[in-house]
Amino acid sequence: MKNEGIRWLKERLDEIRSLKGYVSGETVRRTAQRLGVKPPEIVKLNSNENFFMPKEKLANFLREVIEESDPRIYPQEEEAEVKNALGKYLDVPPECVIIGSGSDPLIDLVTRLFLREGDEALSIEPTFSLYKHLVSLWGAKYVGVPLKDNFSLDVKGILAAVTPNTRMLFVCSPNNPTANQFEIEEVQSLVEGFPGLVAVDEAYVEFADYSLVRLVEKFENLIAFRTFSKAFGLAGLRLGYAVSNQNLATTLSEKAQLPYVADSIALKMGLKLLANIEIVKEAVRRLKKERGRLIKELNNVNGVKAFDSRTNFVLFQTKKNSNEVFEALLRRGILIRNVGKILNFGGCLRATVGLPEMNDKLLTALEQVCGE
Repeated sequence: MKNEGIRWLKERLDEIRSLKGYVSGETVRRTAQRLGVKPPEIVKLNSNENFFMPKEKLANFLREVIEESDPRIYPQEEEAEVKNALGKYLDVPPECVIIGSGSDPLIDLVTRLFLREGDEALSIEPTFSLYKHLVSLWGAKYVGVPLKDNFSLDVKGILAAVTPNTRMLFVCSPNNPTANQFEIEEVQSLVEGFPGLVAVDEAYVEFADYSLVRLVEKFENLIAFRTFSKAFGLAGLRLGYAVSNQNLATTLSEKAQLPYVADSIALKMGLKLLANIEIVKEAVRRLKKERGRLIKELNNVNGVKAFDSRTNFVLFQTKKNSNEVFEALLRRGILIRNVGKILNFGGCLRATVGLPEMNDKLLTALEQVCGE
């Protein structure tokens, strides 16, 4: 009996090892060590963080939160307070909000709960690689439906891919890595026509034109995932949330989550920023203005084509091989993401919209690399 159990454990470990895991971006420290330079000399534009949120203001809020906190005590009312504050921010009942330590664990939670071995989940291609990893991890089948050549949704193709085993649909909008937001009518058509749960990842929605959050009470099969890591500038503290109809949200919060899903510091920082939302809105406004400049300047670089963006990053294509461009930028201390081929577009790379001085270094380096 014991040997059977050990064999099962080894087999399961082998299955997990065979999966392609999610790979986070190269770290500044490792890159600096490779180049033999100091970490501050590296321009970090590979993980879509928001450098427009003023670091000093965040540090001041963090000092206040630490003074107010007792790390010996479990979180108390903070989760309920964040739900109430988010309800006002989003104009939804707080009972529609589910709190998590980032949006990724909430996506994982929903995947685990609503997919069984033999089930299928649909998604668009290309998109955030985490969905495929989680679906495979929990024993279900992942089916990707390509976007159209203009990066728009193939609504008919997605609905045609539905089988009797299809249970979930993942839609990242605005989408990573294409940076576009899909037409609201098209996404709503998917929600109306899909016979299962539609999980819409809105991590970048504050940089875009609209949110589907206002539709969660209308559609019982819609759940939207949001985060404090992007617009709010709290990537290092891990706080996120999901929004759905009250029945789904309450069930997930009360029956499916472990106790204390987020720590006191992250929750209190979220409250501070929601109470000072104009700071966030001003950071977003400045970022969007710089995003427009970056796209324009990228398109002025010989051999570079930048795509439009509704996120805090820009996807661009180079005539040169993307591996060569990526490595050449890396040697110059510029850290971005090598995306490669997207649909019919080869040589694609992705860069965070950094502060103007960061973007200027990227542009200068690209002019050198693409002009070689």
